[in-house]
Amino acid sequence: MATRQAAKRPAARNVRPNKPGKAKAFTSPATVTLPAVLVGGNDTAFRETIYLMALAFDRLHSCREAFGRALSLTASQFIVLIGTAHRQGQEGVTIRALADHTQLAATHVTTEVGRLIDKGLLVKEANSRDRRSVLVRLSPHGEAAIRDVNPLLRRVNDRLFQNVTRAEFDVVSRFFAKFAHNGEEALFELRRAGRERTN
Repeated sequence: MATRQAAKRPAARNVRPNKPGKAKAFTSPATVTLPAVLVGGNDTAFRETIYLMALAFDRLHSCREAFGRALSLTASQFIVLIGTAHRQGQEGVTIRALADHTQLAATHVTTEVGRLIDKGLLVKEANSRDRRSVLVRLSPHGEAAIRDVNPLLRRVNDRLFQNVTRAEFDVVSRFFAKFAHNGEEALFELRRAGRERTN
């Protein structure tokens, strides 16, 4: 019985033959110099933590997007709406106070407030204490939307933070306050590097 010859595969391009003992191991330089995040001068644990943070941020953003979709809103619009719900009190909340609470740029908050007003979820009134600003609060439709989405928020947040102790949460809160501040300086460094490349 004749046997079929195996079809010859074309040689892979740009692939060098392996020569044991010839290649030199490449040692990547550390990506950070701060002793607090190095282990014996090695940055492996640091980089793996960064990868983990990026994964966590991506999942958190996915949750925000899902909360928004539940109300036919974008993630940013949802954040402004829920932020208003928690900060408006009896009189309403200013754009600046809302921006500080949600960690969004005031110009971005202003834009999203306008869109939420168009959707009938927010109302805007003059600020009797400061004529240079306005006060924003939920409309009856906005209040109903917050009540409708809140059970989903609770279920998801309870899953996100299950098994996290009070002490761990406090440490994370302090860390991210510092990390967000340092992020401003990091972005400045990136902009400076960009200018240097174009000069």
